[in-house]
Amino acid sequence: MILNTISIKDFSVKAYELWGIQWLLLTAGDFNKGDFNTMTVGWGGFGAMWNMPIALVASRPSRYTTEFMERYQDFTLTAFPNKYHSALSLLGTKSGRDGDKISEAGLTPIASEKITSPGFAEADLIVECKTIYKQDLDPAAFIDPSIEKMYGGYNYHRMYYGEVILVRGTEKYSA
Repeated sequence: MILNTISIKDFSVKAYELWGIQWLLLTAGDFNKGDFNTMTVGWGGFGAMWNMPIALVASRPSRYTTEFMERYQDFTLTAFPNKYHSALSLLGTKSGRDGDKISEAGLTPIASEKITSPGFAEADLIVECKTIYKQDLDPAAFIDPSIEKMYGGYNYHRMYYGEVILVRGTEKYSA
């Protein structure tokens, strides 16, 4: 798929639709070394913090991808046309610890332009991010008690803030 560079000022998404319904792939590692992993994410957002464009993504410490988030200083978030929804479902339920789930999903990793973590040839959006902050969720800070029910008392998400370095996508993501 041909993607065009999108200025951060022109980057536009329907946030809930993208994160909550369409989903994204979170990928971290080093494409050139062949040392990376990906997983489907549905919790996160885009915005501004510390006078920077930011991507915020959640990953549980038990997830294999979190190991790559900890080892490497960048990540990509990629979105896909609807026909890839079953591939994203597979990538969200299988672990990269157990085999080559990316090949099984039928996706093609490609080098990013500015960072080491790869994107995917089939994506219609690739957001390249440099990790700048991380924080584990503290259950003592949950104000709404229904949040705790999503965790069963353990494996709380780690939140990663990434400075958006480059956005490439189709016209769908450009204002």
